[in-house]
Order: sequence, then C-alpha cells, then structure tokens
Amino acid sequence: MMSAQDFLVELGTEELPPKALKSLAEAFLAGVEKGLKAAGLGYASARYYAAPRRLAVQVEALATQQPDRSVNLDGPPVQAAFDKDGQPTQAALGFARKCGVALELIDRSGPKLKFVQSIPGQPAAGLLPGIVETSLNELPIPKRMRWAARREEFVRPTQWLVMLFGSEVIDCTILTQQAGRTSRGHRFHANHDVRISTPANYAEDLRSAYVIADFAERRALIDARVAELAAEQHGKAIVPPALLDEVTALVEWPVPLVCSFEERFLEVPQEALITTMQDNQKYFCLLDANGKLLPRFITVANIESKDPAQIVSGNEKVVRPRLTDAEFFFKQDKRQPLEQRNQRLANVVFQAQLGSVFNKAERVSALAGFIAARIGGDAERAARAGILSKCDLASEMVGEFPEMQGIAGYYYAKHDGEAEDVALALNEQYMPRGAGAELPSTLTGAAVAVADKLDTLVGIFGIGMLPTGSKDPYALRRAALGVLRILIEKQLDLDLVQAVAFAIEQYGDKVKADGLAAQVLDFVFDRLRARYEDEGVDVAVYQAVRALAPSAPLDFDQRVQAVQAFRQLAEAATLAAANKRVSNILAKAEGEVPALVSSSLLVEPAEQALATAVAAAAEAVAPLAAARNYRAALERLASLRTPVDAFFDSVLVNADDAAVRANRYALLAQLRGLFLGVADISLLG
Repeated sequence: MMSAQDFLVELGTEELPPKALKSLAEAFLAGVEKGLKAAGLGYASARYYAAPRRLAVQVEALATQQPDRSVNLDGPPVQAAFDKDGQPTQAALGFARKCGVALELIDRSGPKLKFVQSIPGQPAAGLLPGIVETSLNELPIPKRMRWAARREEFVRPTQWLVMLFGSEVIDCTILTQQAGRTSRGHRFHANHDVRISTPANYAEDLRSAYVIADFAERRALIDARVAELAAEQHGKAIVPPALLDEVTALVEWPVPLVCSFEERFLEVPQEALITTMQDNQKYFCLLDANGKLLPRFITVANIESKDPAQIVSGNEKVVRPRLTDAEFFFKQDKRQPLEQRNQRLANVVFQAQLGSVFNKAERVSALAGFIAARIGGDAERAARAGILSKCDLASEMVGEFPEMQGIAGYYYAKHDGEAEDVALALNEQYMPRGAGAELPSTLTGAAVAVADKLDTLVGIFGIGMLPTGSKDPYALRRAALGVLRILIEKQLDLDLVQAVAFAIEQYGDKVKADGLAAQVLDFVFDRLRARYEDEGVDVAVYQAVRALAPSAPLDFDQRVQAVQAFRQLAEAATLAAANKRVSNILAKAEGEVPALVSSSLLVEPAEQALATAVAAAAEAVAPLAAARNYRAALERLASLRTPVDAFFDSVLVNADDAAVRANRYALLAQLRGLFLGVADISLLG
C-alpha cells in the first residue's frame, strides 16, 4: 500500500474581486485535481476554501509518490525493419530514435519491434509546485495585475503562500511568494501571522484568528442570521443568490446587523429603493407579510464590533443620499404626464432604418389594439397602453435605474389616473423576461407584450438583420419564444398570419415586404420545435402538425397534444403506415381524383365497409374538429384501423377499370382528409 499525506495550498492576496471569488476558487480546485489526475497521483477527496484575501485547496490522503509505470511501444514489423542482409532499415532506425535508445536495446523477438521501458514514479512533493502553478496560471481572470517591479501577474497582488504536504513545507516559490506554513488572520481582529500546523487543521487554525475560510459555511451563516434578524423585525429578507455570494466574498467574519431608513422614502416605488440598496450598497432588504418594503435593511459587517451602533449609524448615513436621489427622480418625473415624454422619444433612435422609439410606440399601439380585439381583450385600452409603452424610458428614474423600465411606467401611469390594466401593461410588455419567467396577468398586457415582440421581429427581419448562430443582438429568439409562451400558456387564440401581416403593413416602405411574412412565421414556429423537444414530445409529432401550417400557436399546440396522445394508442402505428401508403398512392394518381365517392362503383365488400366507416367517422369527427377537440377526433378515427387493414388486404386500388380506380382514389382521399383535419400522421411512421 502506497503511503499518503494530506496536502494544503493557500495563496494569500490583496482583496479579491467579490463577484469572481467563488468561480476563481472552483477553477483553482478543478485545475489542481486535473493536475493530480494527469500525474497519476491518487487521493481520497479535495475541496476549496475561499475568503476575500485567500484561495486555498485542501487534498485528503494524497499519494506521496506516483506509481511506477511501464511504457510499451510497438514498432514496425521485423521484416520491414531489416533488409535481406540483416541491416536495419530507416524504419528501424527511426523507431529507435523515437524511443530515445540505441537499436540494440529494442526487442526484436516478436513479429514487430517492441520497446518496453519502466519509468519509476516521482515523489509527489516535487510535482506539486508545478501542478499548483499551472492551475493558477489557467484561472479565468479577464485582467491580470502586476505589482512592484515584478514580471509575474495575478488577479491581485500576492502576499503569502502556504504549501504543506503532511506536516512538512514544500520548498518552492510561486507568484513571487516563497512557500511556508504562515497564513494571516483577520485584518482588524487578528492582524498577525497564523501558523498552520497541518493541512487538516487549516480551517480551525484560521478560525482562531477570526477567519472563516470556508465559503459555503460563511454563506450559510449569513443566510441563517439574516433570516433570523428579518423575523425579529416581523419581515422576510430578499436574498438574491448572486447578492448572497457577493456579500459572502466580501467578509471573513460575517456579522449581520439591522439598520433603518426614514419612512418617508417608502412613498418612492419600492423596486427603486430595493435596486439601489442591493446593487450599490450590498444590503438585504426586508418585506412585510404583504410584500411591502419595511423601512429596514440588513448590512453584513466584517467585524464583531464592541459598539455595533456605530456601524449601524454609518450605514444609515451612507444609504440616505442614495434614497434621496431616488425620491428626487420620482418627484421630478411625476410633474409631467407620462404621455408627454413621447416628444423626447421622437428624437431617440430605435434602429437607424426603422425610425424612432416613438414610431415604435405608435406601431405597437395599433398592433396591440388589433391583437386585443382578437383575444377577447379591450382594443382601446391595449392601444392606449401601446402608445404609453416606451414613455418611462425618457424618465429620470429609468435614466438612473435602467432596471426600472416598465416598473416606473406602472407607477407614473397610476399617478396619471390610467386604468389599472393599462398601467400594468407598461411593465407586462417586457414579459416573459427570460426562460420560465412570469407571463402578463392581463389581456391588455398580453396584447402589448405580443405586439412589441412581433413588431421587433418583423422590423429587424424586414431590414435583413437575421440572427446568426452566435449573434442575436435584438434577442429575436427570446421574442419569438415569448410570443409562443404567452399565446399557448394563456390559451389565447391569435392567428399569427393575420397579426404578422398587420405588423408588416405598419412599417410601410421601411421594410422589404416580399417573402417577409413567411420568413418571420417560419422563425417563430421553428422555435416550437425546441420547446416540444424539451417537453419530451417526439420531433415527428411536431412535424406532423407543422405540415398543416396551423396559423395560431394555441391551435398548433392543441394538435400536438392530441397527436402525442394518439401515438400511445395501439392503432397508431398501423394507421400512420396506412396514411403514408395512401399519400404515396395519391401522389402517383394520374388524372383528377373525384371529390365524391360513388357508392354504385364500390364493388368489393371491403371497400363498401370502408366507405361506410369513413362516412360515419366524418360525421362524428366534424363537430369534434370544429370544437378543436382534436384528441377525441383522433380517438374516434382510430376505429378505422380494422376496415382500413381489410381494404388493403383484399382490394387492388389500381383496378383496370378507370372509373372504379378513380372511385377508390376518391375514397382514400376522403380517409386521408379526415386525418389531415388534425395532422399529417403519415409523418409518424
């Protein structure tokens, strides 16, 4: 059994960038593990530590030596290696050179030349500095720094280096630091050297110097304490994961404290207050049971102060000017009705060839009215929301806090006395804001959201700026997916062919209308394919429906769900094959296929039975298909399997008699037509 020891490397630095700390630590660990595996050094487990001034990797039970290994190299066949006089050929000499030995040492007893070399394992201690250095050089650092008169570069200037293997220091220098066993404590509580006794004691040795080196432990500690303090204030903290990570990366000894701000600031839209407190100050905000902001926030101090009131009042002083700014912008903006801001937007370019942002609002307004009328909404209110939809972009509030777009519009519209759904639509137009994000709650909002996205799709496609594999600057894929999600998940029955035609009309001669509608519709309906793949729907099911080109996404989806259910039926495979066969027969049919089946020309019992079954099915299915109960329609059509099978078993479709033959074609065309009322199931085969 090879012996093993624990290993620790800790690189001490100036304060590391908080947003990158976790990913730097993860990459450092991954790099060290990659190096150990490449060197063939076995170990039990490995983990990282990360705090503002340190990155560390700890490896448990690392083999002290590489295993011996042998290299077996096969060379050319012996016949090709020596000529008839027994002299070595170029092939033999080349192989010896490759192996780095004289030809005499090459084994020629087998059919091929062979070289076997035993390579003794190296001690791990000699390999570790190289492994650590490579890992540090490969860290994902966009900008490296130099310090003092040094050539070495790192994300921040380095201060110390600990490298322990067992209880021994590994003698090396990395990034200007000579390795030792001395780390440093907390900058204020324990600003002195800390001796690390062994790799296993690393975390505890530092804890005694007010440093919690374990990122996950600090994160959990902050999370739990913030929740506890929030509950004491009868509130619930807003803890975005990215903010929690960032705060965890800013402190070595976290001490969360509750602070407050004046209640008058609560008249400002709370989203603006939350944004400024989270983004600029890294504070956790508190909400009451109704989701309303409390005049409290939690800051995470990096020290355990003898006088925490000092820290609290310091933070309260710092936050006041931020909140005062937000209050000022809000009051300024309210002096002017929202609609007047469109004058400013008439001078702001949406896209050079497509006009101003105000032009876009006018188009969105008309299109939203058109859409609302068709989805059971109020066309007038949708048009009103459309014309106001971009106004808040010209407000002071959105100028200062861009993430307030839509939200500021809601507050200003309410202040101006607009209808609630018009005000809501100003924010809902941007929904869904990402994959799986929430959808508009009102029909007015849904109409404006779909209108805004279709207008962008038509305009950008209309000037030929198609998205490529990697570039999609106008987020057209997201826009198309958003349109589909709103219409399908909110069950809104909108004919996209009509809506896209209307959107193209709005642009007049600004876009090349030729072939544009087909291009936009294809792009949108192509996005459905990925959506169904994610849901586990077979691509053949999507294609069976796409073949019919339904113009409303909701209708498309209802058909897909029906075909997906139909595929589970025992009759599905046979009927799909029969449809394929019928499709091929009709494609080769010469002359006109009669529209009606003549019962007097039905000779065989099997074709008479099929004709009766088709007629009965047609009658049963018509009301189902009209009500879009596609699932029930396909279940009813499944009963045709037996007469269809009997027909193909005993009837020759291409009869010699032209009239009988044409009549059989007519019967098959009717059969196929019944299925095509839902989907082209010949594509399922």
